Amino acid sequence: MKIFAKEQIYQGDILTTQRQNISPTDLMERAGTQIFNWLHIRMQGAQVPIHVFCGIGNNGGDGLVIARHLITHGYNVFTYVVNCSDKRSKDFLTNYDRIKNVTKDWPTLLSCKDDFPQIHHDDIVIDAVFGIGLNRASDDWVKALFQHFRNSKAFTLSVDMPSGLYADKVPEDENGVVWANHTLSFASPKLVFFLPDTAKFTQQWEVIDIGLDPEFLMTTETEAELISKYEVLPMYQPREKFAHKGTYGHSLIIGGSYGKIGSVVLASRAVLVAGAGLVTSYIPNCGYNVLQTALPEVMVITDEDEHIISNISFDIEPTVIGIGIGIGTDKKTISAFEAFLKSNKKPLVIDADGINILSSKKALLKLLPENSVLTPHPKELERLLGSWKDDFDKLKKAKAFAKKYKLVLVIKGANTIVVFQDKLYINTSGNPGLATAGSGDVLTGIITGLISQGYDALVAAIFGVYLHGRSADIALEDFGYQSLIASHVIDYLGEAYIDLFKKPEQPQQEQQPKDQPEGKGQKGADEEMYI
Repeated sequence: MKIFAKEQIYQGDILTTQRQNISPTDLMERAGTQIFNWLHIRMQGAQVPIHVFCGIGNNGGDGLVIARHLITHGYNVFTYVVNCSDKRSKDFLTNYDRIKNVTKDWPTLLSCKDDFPQIHHDDIVIDAVFGIGLNRASDDWVKALFQHFRNSKAFTLSVDMPSGLYADKVPEDENGVVWANHTLSFASPKLVFFLPDTAKFTQQWEVIDIGLDPEFLMTTETEAELISKYEVLPMYQPREKFAHKGTYGHSLIIGGSYGKIGSVVLASRAVLVAGAGLVTSYIPNCGYNVLQTALPEVMVITDEDEHIISNISFDIEPTVIGIGIGIGTDKKTISAFEAFLKSNKKPLVIDADGINILSSKKALLKLLPENSVLTPHPKELERLLGSWKDDFDKLKKAKAFAKKYKLVLVIKGANTIVVFQDKLYINTSGNPGLATAGSGDVLTGIITGLISQGYDALVAAIFGVYLHGRSADIALEDFGYQSLIASHVIDYLGEAYIDLFKKPEQPQQEQQPKDQPEGKGQKGADEEMYI
């Protein structure tokens, strides 16, 4: 799914009105009606007090459309205009006149803290104050209004995006942002829904189709894409009848040190289960018995050193090499890693201490083969890029870094982001159970195993991240968050492959946790991925 920038949404609105021969007011009517329909299906006429707070721009106009339809359908509606400026949009004024024609209770004008209405925790708040065009901090009294929403503990539904949240930067004051239970986003989700600094402002999100021009939606290239089953399914490469183990490549995993051989076990097993034809592990001598016992399917080459890797030398021709897991940062290991990079021509997947060594000796980055895959967790990423001001600055630096060194950068965390050149691929699978030792080693193995089978490095990263998270989602049903371990992710990887071809029982964004009432789910928590 494409994630459109705010400038692209504006362009899409204009093209839609031109190509469909409708006015901006008609498009606003369509948008507000779609949100009303969403509410009406769920509420079925329930007489819960609904407080609709409208700004004086186009987002407020959407809110007035919603309020008008709720009123005409007999709901218990209270409408307010957040009078935060003298500048009112034309379409807001049009819909202000329309709502006055259907009710004697005209919208209440709010202009200071004393005007705030009482909101009970069982009420519903519809937030239509600010939209994607917001470019400055809210006034203090508006911040107080947003805190009034939050303190009421009423279910809060935001229109398009939580008011006070910018589309392209982190807010200066989190108290100046609506903390929404649910956001109905027009045309596509917003990038801010998936970033650590800003995701907290909406627990759930859902896309509302307002009928934007299909050609615009299909042909417009976006900076970011959201990756789910339907995006990765076309990436899948089926097996051929007459294939053999050589068809799917020979992966080499280089890593391990005394006390950290388990990381190589996890990564090597993940390579196999991901589908590589052959796997060899290159480890210190101390890990020989461990590997041969734990993974009889994996071949083993040992370093001359007993406890660390000190001289990377092998006589095989691997298809791809995964390196860095558990390898440590001993001086001899760093020298061996540097010598290896100077002679290596094979595709690389680099994780953990491999990344830390690159961070300490940045000149080595120029030795990496084009399209090498790096999989840092947040602190490793900071060592690579340097510190950043906020998530948008982080992404800017990550894109520049990936472009400069011609790399695929996998930024691990909740909603893992794959960065390649100027594009961001945001993952939707995974859960907090992945906050466990070894899950990153498993991801390294999965991506390595996919490249071994002939997947392009970028595709392997995107597909591998999705499979890794989806396997954890399936395993979660048996183990829960706390008891999920990295080995479970490998155990359920086959189920993740099979799941690609299963039809969902219901749309993903409609699913609700069993212990939560309709509309008060925690999709953001349920879909997070931590490594």
